[in-house]
Amino acid sequence: MTEQFLIGTYTKKDSKGVYKVTLDPQKEEIIKVELAIPSQKPAYLQVGSDKRVYAVKQIDDQGGVASYSLKDDNAKMLSKVLAAGAPPAYVGLDEKRHLLYSANYHTAKVDVFKINDDGTLTQTDSVLHQGATGPQPEQDSPHVHFADLTPDQRLVVCDLGMDLVIVYDVSADGKLTAVSRYKSEDGFGSRHIAFHPNGKYAYLLGELSSKLEVLKYNAADGTFSHVQTIKTIPDDWTAHNGAAAIRLSKDGKFIYTSNRGENTIAVFEVQPDFTVKHIQSISTEGDFPRDFNLSSDESFLLASNQNSDNLTLYKRDPETGKLTLLQKDVACPEPVCVQRF
Repeated sequence: MTEQFLIGTYTKKDSKGVYKVTLDPQKEEIIKVELAIPSQKPAYLQVGSDKRVYAVKQIDDQGGVASYSLKDDNAKMLSKVLAAGAPPAYVGLDEKRHLLYSANYHTAKVDVFKINDDGTLTQTDSVLHQGATGPQPEQDSPHVHFADLTPDQRLVVCDLGMDLVIVYDVSADGKLTAVSRYKSEDGFGSRHIAFHPNGKYAYLLGELSSKLEVLKYNAADGTFSHVQTIKTIPDDWTAHNGAAAIRLSKDGKFIYTSNRGENTIAVFEVQPDFTVKHIQSISTEGDFPRDFNLSSDESFLLASNQNSDNLTLYKRDPETGKLTLLQKDVACPEPVCVQRF
């Protein structure tokens, strides 16, 4: 039985949109890469029920989000919502409330869209981030980089420019109300956050600092408190690096992050007190690994290298959490997002 992934891409060079990748677990290799959805700059996407796909969308000088049906491998656009300016960096899916969230790095906005029964999208709210920013050159203004759900169904937003994590309550009709703010160290560059399966701890990845923060999450009031900070790269690493993606194993025992610069997947073991210990860094066999994901049974990890146009497949040991290279140099143009399909 094969498994499929969808790969979101940039379309600056040869890419034509969203690609479908087929993994053969018996052969332990990627056996096919094919165009699934023709689109301009679908750099991030989410896969919903009923073979629906929600993706970042760009048409000329307008950016936004789009919904598609991929039933029977036939791509059909259901809806698009665009506005002047750059497209978002991230989309988050809330199927329980039938909502879609977008995080726009360039406009510093969090936008909310109602997903109608036919898959069309209607905007319900928009929140603009404003305020003091960090000391790094990339922090010239607020930069919203992530908007997705907490375990208790609030919206958690990472702002790279402000070194902030902001939590919002979400109403049934898709309106946001700010609940709390968590401030990391100056220059941290909050990019993505992932929650432990117990819902009580979260792991915040800093792009600009190449650091991982362990946070305790208090569901009673939606606040975070700091537990630990650890680097994702060696202490003696002096060249440029930007941490990018973070994933947790379903059992909550291991955390994986990608490093663009060192070009590695860093593996951390979660300790009994939910702090983490670095146990491995393995080459992604390419340049600029923006995203990666685990297979549905978590026996494999698929990484995407944006600048070198290739995918890399690893075997994952569920006991130790460590990765072993299986396949490299799988051609895929400008890959920047990896989701199971």
